[in-house]
Amino acid sequence: MPTIRPILLLLAAALPATALADPAIDLPALIECRQGVSEFVALAPIAADPLKAVALGWRPLPQGNLFMNEYMLNTPVTVFGHTSDHIAMAGSSIMAILDLADPRPLAKALELETGYDADGKFMAGRELVSRDVNDARTGEALIESVILSVSNVKSHPGKTLAGCTYSLDLPAENEVPAPAAGATADTPQG
Repeated sequence: MPTIRPILLLLAAALPATALADPAIDLPALIECRQGVSEFVALAPIAADPLKAVALGWRPLPQGNLFMNEYMLNTPVTVFGHTSDHIAMAGSSIMAILDLADPRPLAKALELETGYDADGKFMAGRELVSRDVNDARTGEALIESVILSVSNVKSHPGKTLAGCTYSLDLPAENEVPAPAAGATADTPQG
């Protein structure tokens, strides 16, 4: 049984309850980084309860990788020009598992920066969004980040993982973001 991912709980706590109530999840948009943290938080109940995943047409799979919760979709999605019925969630990331043996061509097409390429392991990514927001409840300054990535992993030979990481982070101690006029964690401004 999948466990609740701490980052999802932290994100959920930073947003109003109405952000969790929207049952319409645009999975391709989430995977392709066309959403924000507030939309990603809608996945928190799914990660916490496999029955909620089943209700969406996702079949929880046995964990082949300790760091990911995997699902088969009843209805495949098309992301990055490829169709997949296999997705994974890992912390604050949602990814499609694609039938691509080599992740490099997709990373190049998406104009990602290679972070690691050695020993059969490949990782590439690019930050698409980095903006200052304020927590809707506390007014605390946060940084919303959205990162597109493509990689491979030994637990899934012959496959490419492609997706998005959504995060709300505290600024570094020596840098405090300027107050974002009207921007809150549930309504980011950019």
